[in-house]
Amino acid sequence: MLHYLLKPGKFCPKPMVFNSFFGKLAWLLFFMVITNNIPAFAAANQLQRSGKTYVIENGKIKLVLNFGSGASVVSMALNGRKVIDAHDGMFTSLSFRDKTYTSLHLLGQALVVPGKDRTVIDNINYGDDELSVKETWTFLKKREQLVWQIARKFSKIVPLTATSTPVINFKSIKIWDGAFQGYGGLAWFYLFTNKPSSYGIHSQTSRFWNSRNPDGLDVSVSAAGNQVAMTYKYTAEDRLSYSIVSSPQGIKPLMDKDTHRRLFIRGEGNLWAPLPGVSQSNLSVMFKYADNNARYDRGHLVGVNGDQVSAVLNTIARIGVIDSLHYGGNSWATPYGPICLHEQYIAQLGLGINDPAYLKGYQACLDFYRDHAIKADGRVYARWAYSNEDAAPGQFNKYGFYEAQWGTLMDSNPDYVSNVSDLFDLTGDNTWIRGQQKACEKTLDWILNRDENHNGLVEMMNDNQHEQKSSDWIDIVWASYENAFVNAKLYYALTKWVKIEKLLGNPAKAEYYAAFAAKLKERFNKPTSRGGFWDEKNNCYVHWRDKNGTIHGRNMVTPVNFMAIAYGICDRQERANQILNSIEQQMQQEKLFFWPLTMSSYEPGELRKDQLPFPNYENGDLFLSWGAVGVAAYSRYQPQIALKYVKNVLQQYGKDGLAFQRYSRKDQSGQGDDILAGNSLAIVGLYQSIYGVNPLYNRLYLDPHLTSELSRTVLRYRYHDQDLKIKLSPGDYGISDGRIEVRAASKFGFSSSGNQLNYFNGDSENLAMQVTGSCRYKLTINSWTNKQKTWVVNFLNGKTQPLTFHVKELKPSTMYSLAINGKVRRVKSDSKGSIAFTEKPSASACKISITAF
Repeated sequence: MLHYLLKPGKFCPKPMVFNSFFGKLAWLLFFMVITNNIPAFAAANQLQRSGKTYVIENGKIKLVLNFGSGASVVSMALNGRKVIDAHDGMFTSLSFRDKTYTSLHLLGQALVVPGKDRTVIDNINYGDDELSVKETWTFLKKREQLVWQIARKFSKIVPLTATSTPVINFKSIKIWDGAFQGYGGLAWFYLFTNKPSSYGIHSQTSRFWNSRNPDGLDVSVSAAGNQVAMTYKYTAEDRLSYSIVSSPQGIKPLMDKDTHRRLFIRGEGNLWAPLPGVSQSNLSVMFKYADNNARYDRGHLVGVNGDQVSAVLNTIARIGVIDSLHYGGNSWATPYGPICLHEQYIAQLGLGINDPAYLKGYQACLDFYRDHAIKADGRVYARWAYSNEDAAPGQFNKYGFYEAQWGTLMDSNPDYVSNVSDLFDLTGDNTWIRGQQKACEKTLDWILNRDENHNGLVEMMNDNQHEQKSSDWIDIVWASYENAFVNAKLYYALTKWVKIEKLLGNPAKAEYYAAFAAKLKERFNKPTSRGGFWDEKNNCYVHWRDKNGTIHGRNMVTPVNFMAIAYGICDRQERANQILNSIEQQMQQEKLFFWPLTMSSYEPGELRKDQLPFPNYENGDLFLSWGAVGVAAYSRYQPQIALKYVKNVLQQYGKDGLAFQRYSRKDQSGQGDDILAGNSLAIVGLYQSIYGVNPLYNRLYLDPHLTSELSRTVLRYRYHDQDLKIKLSPGDYGISDGRIEVRAASKFGFSSSGNQLNYFNGDSENLAMQVTGSCRYKLTINSWTNKQKTWVVNFLNGKTQPLTFHVKELKPSTMYSLAINGKVRRVKSDSKGSIAFTEKPSASACKISITAF
């Protein structure tokens, strides 16, 4: 305040003789203003008479307010960088019928009541005789936040065509790359290819981000009892206009007139439907500076372009999140906005995104799907969209879920269960998974009952290709009856869900699903001549079998074969090698940067006619959505091949942003207007299969498949609300929570909480050793076999402290040799096969072993 009172020509009083009576009075009033010892109206009147701007600054945020005949924020600077700089930078607005009123044009003069941590702008009145609004703006400084409280009173209760509290106009759409939502989605401004265009979402938080600048802005909205929606508009002036609306009733889209679900529009027009009138409203907008370098730091990635890895996972991976309850693979900018519920990798995207907001939001989404996308008999609708144009006649519900016109895409049933299961591993939320148990059992049981001939393979709704209906994600290929694509997905869902049924205390269901999975696997691997899917002539798994026994899709359909290997259906290494070698040989011959959907053409009659000649669209083009299973399949065999295609995808991102549906087989150019989040899945595969980062419900399972060029990679990774550091070199893997570090030469599982470390050997889900102690230490596993278990403890603070070790999975009631720094004693395991002991070593390094006699 003192700064503005003393600024020459603004608030500084005219020179006076101090010794005069009026001079003394003026200086007394001046002193009372700056110490807040003058009535508020007097200070406000002085500011109103003396000038029309006022500065509020807190931390790294600086706002310049304009008041007088209008009220607005004319400037915002973050860490000295202006992101708003215009008379209409931030203001409030409403529309009634065909009239729009804003705080930029007031009915009278606004008044400012300044203060140290609280500034009020009052008398913000605008409108006309038909409708007027009175607002009071209060700006609060709270730590490093600035809070803008907007209180509104209306002259009468009338429905509003539109309202914005406030509108925020950034200087340019290029100020930000995008805005992350409170539920983990992204308004990616790269997708605003037409101006004007608008995208709306239901969220109370936006985190504005630019990959080229560390200065970010968090905006959070509080409106007690009200729903909040936000709109991002690319204006004709190349600005980004961001507006906030709240209402005590639901805020729904204006378009389309028969669905009211469209959240992205090109051209002018209101995005939201008219809102019911209220007599008053209160809303708070919180602004906070964010250091994006720190927030999105993924660590030190060696051998790959870390900036591109981060960019792909921050952008492409998130664009399938259309709104707070609608997660899928197709972008919100896709013309009819589809979500494919027949995609098993939506939760898997969260493994790479690694944002708790995405995981929590997807939980709410899957609860919404549970309640509205599953039919009474257990069938899961295959899709959701803005409109009903892609639906089979009459096959949709009021929530927007539908069956596709192309056929009954049956992979939506197992994919629902797969996503629930994978998300449970990512969160470890036992309460949430119990709420999904009945729905998952219902959807699994529906599709398992489709095994009408009891051979272990479920049958589709269509019997043969001549019906010209599809049954899976490749939706214009007429896969029918016994479909390897769907059955491979079902196997994955069953093997994931079996473990959850056991955890939830239902061994009978677990046994039933496990038995079905085993039978499915056995039948799947049989030659086609014996009712299976293995084509002995072409050395690949086929796509499907018609009911009359004819075999189709012998053309090395890559998702079918990759899934068979990645999901463990194909457990014969020789067979897997044949598939992978054949694919790689042809990839090198054609010099393709990524795997196509098929390596050769489907036969006439097996797909829609316009897919011929080969290659064309689903008959041979490059679809990146199957990158994770491809990387998984190759990483266990030849990780250098898997890494090659990861790098190719990153290189392509550097060229075009991956904002396409697919890539042409002919010239490898981007094609299609269905922009797919799945284009990021090779990068997710980098994390899951090459780095080996596998979050599970009870541990972080680390199973790397590294090449030498990735040596000394250090990842920052958040697991179950815990920040971890993962160190990776061939034959030397480590996980640290900042106090405890575990190192090993091979795969292992890790979890920690408080003073407790849990170590899991190999891929076992059973606890191998528990260590309790309050000191900082590194535990290095040297060997862990049935005969001997050896490890070394290094104390990191220079002082030795007691540690309690609880070693499990030993033979019950058996004598063992326990050696600690060469001192040996005999110990006996208890009836459960455990040995517990406490030791305070005398040296900073302590070697311990337990050996069977």
